[in-house]
Parts: sequence; structure tokens; C-alpha cells
Amino acid sequence: MEQSQNDFIVVKAKEQGVQVIGLTRGQDTRFHHMEKLDKNEVLVAQFTDHTSAVKIRGKAIVMTKHGVVHTDTDE
Repeated sequence: MEQSQNDFIVVKAKEQGVQVIGLTRGQDTRFHHMEKLDKNEVLVAQFTDHTSAVKIRGKAIVMTKHGVVHTDTDE
């Protein structure tokens, strides 16, 4: 599913050191930005001309217009 440039996500870290990595648009997908979150920190990330995807490493809650995902469960 393609993201609109106006779409955003909210990431809340459930542990220390959660990584949120922005990935570029285009033929070659590359990492272009990384944030490291402390436990209970919240990051609001917006999709842009340069950012087409976000990769999250660690235990976190991810909130989008499509729903809520917990990275440490299968739900």
C-alpha cells in the first residue's frame, strides 16, 4: 500500500534504544535518517518526497491511520 506524503506515524518506544530508520524513495532504497528513542519517548514521522518507508527496530507501539501495531507481538 502506497503512503501519501501527508501520512504520518507515531512511534512510542517500549524499551531503551528503539531505532526508527527512514528509507528513501526511488529505484535504490537507502537509509537516509535514523533516530534512537529512549523508553517512553514518542516520535512523530511524516512521509515526504524523500521518505517512502520507515523501519523500526526494538519494542515499540506504532500508531497509523490504519491502526496500532505492537512490534513485540503477533497481533
